[in-house]
Amino acid sequence: MSFLSLQSLSLKLGDFALRDISFAVNEGEYFVILGHSGAGKTVILESIAGLHKHKGKLFFNDEEITLVPPENRSVGFVYQDFALFANMNVKDNILYASRYKKIENHTQLLADLVEFLGLEKILARKIENLSGGEKQRVAIARAIFSQPKILLLDEPLSAIDPTFRNAIMKFLKDIHKKYKLTTLHVTHNFREASYLADKIAIVIDGTVVQVGDTNSVLSKPANLKVAEFLGFKNIFDASLLGEQKGRMFSIDPNEILVSSKDNLPCDFVFSGLMDECMGIVDHFKLYVDVGEHQFFIKVLKRDHANCSIDKGEKLYIGFDKKDVNYI
Repeated sequence: MSFLSLQSLSLKLGDFALRDISFAVNEGEYFVILGHSGAGKTVILESIAGLHKHKGKLFFNDEEITLVPPENRSVGFVYQDFALFANMNVKDNILYASRYKKIENHTQLLADLVEFLGLEKILARKIENLSGGEKQRVAIARAIFSQPKILLLDEPLSAIDPTFRNAIMKFLKDIHKKYKLTTLHVTHNFREASYLADKIAIVIDGTVVQVGDTNSVLSKPANLKVAEFLGFKNIFDASLLGEQKGRMFSIDPNEILVSSKDNLPCDFVFSGLMDECMGIVDHFKLYVDVGEHQFFIKVLKRDHANCSIDKGEKLYIGFDKKDVNYI
C-alpha cells in the first residue's frame, strides 16, 4: 500500500507541460525526483501541495486528495529560495503554522527544533540578516513545525556553499529519520540523489522516464535517453561485442583495462590507437580510438607510473561481460 500516489497527473503551464506523471511513495521513504533544470520537478512538488489544477489523480493513504485545498494536505514545503516571511523574525517564521492549525505539543516541538537545528542564537534575528545556510534551517524548522505528513524539498542545497554540501546532506538525512518523515526531494545533482534517496524518479521534459530503487536507477538506465542524462560513457551498439545490431551497451571508464600487449585477461579485448592522454590529479583520462568508436578510459596513476604513449600509438583495451551495461 503506497502512502502517496500520483496517477496520470498532467497539466500545462504556458509552453511547458507535465505529461502522465505516475509514481508511488511509501511511508517513511526518502524519494528523490531527479532531472535537469526546467524538466518539471518543482511543478510536480507544487501539484502534490495543491498549488496547480491538473488532470489525473492524487491519493494519500488511499484517499483521493486531488481537490483537497493546500492548507488541508498536511505537507511541508521548503522552496529553493526558502520563501521566508521577511516581515517576521526567525521565531515567528517557525511558529507560523500555529496561526491556522492546532500544533500538538507545540512548546516542546519548538524547543526540540531550535536545539536540533542550532537556532538558539538567531531566534530574534530578521530574515534579511541570515546566511543561506541559516535560512535553510529556518525554512526546514517552519515546515516541520507544521507537523506535515509529507516534507517537500525543492533544490534544498542550491544556495549552500559546496564546502558544506556533505554536512547538509547528512543533516537532511538525520532530520528525515528523527521526525519520521516521508520526504520528496527535488534535485539535478546525482550525488545528492545517490546519498539521500531510497527511491528515485527521473524526469525529462515533463515526463517520468524511470522510477526505482537508487542503485538500479543510477546503474541500470531504462533507455538511451536516461543513460545520456546520467552521464554514462562509452555508449555503443552491441554489434561491437559480436551481438545483433540495434541493442546498445555502455561500459564504465573505470572498468576498462589498458596494456601495450595483447595479453589482457578480459572477455572482450580490442586493439586501438591512442588519441589523447590527460593527467588529472590522481588519474589519467585516455581517449582511445577503436575503429570508428572512441573509448573514454580512466586509469589510476599508481597503476600507470607515466602515460608516455604517443598519439597514434597502438595499444589494447579490455573489459569483462559482467561490467557491460545493456541499455
